Amino acid sequence: QVQLVESGGGLVQAGGSLRLSCAASGRAFSSYAMGWFRQAPGKEREFVAAIGWSGGRTYYSDSVKGRFTISRDNAKNTVYLQMNSLKPEDTAVYYCAADFRGFPSRVDYDYDYWGQGTQVTVSS
Repeated sequence: QVQLVESGGGLVQAGGSLRLSCAASGRAFSSYAMGWFRQAPGKEREFVAAIGWSGGRTYYSDSVKGRFTISRDNAKNTVYLQMNSLKPEDTAVYYCAADFRGFPSRVDYDYDYWGQGTQVTVSS
């Protein structure tokens, strides 16, 4: 069993930056692929970024590529999402997720565990 707790969300002006963190419990964190997804009001959950178990492979959605960076620190059981040049359309609840298979995926049903989410609001 893995528990995921996101933090770092908040209110920021357009053009600003935030760094989300996702702390994981459990001894197998270093073997999991991790992903970030988001869900805006009235919209379906969408993929944001994913990283493989070693950190050597990363994927991004086209909407965040070049602005967001996913990384992980396996010694700290934590995955990060650095978000720069934020736009109002980035406003959403951001969720981290863990996939025990270890290979990053853009598909939410590949993930086995989910956090509760953290709100990110970008004002114009």
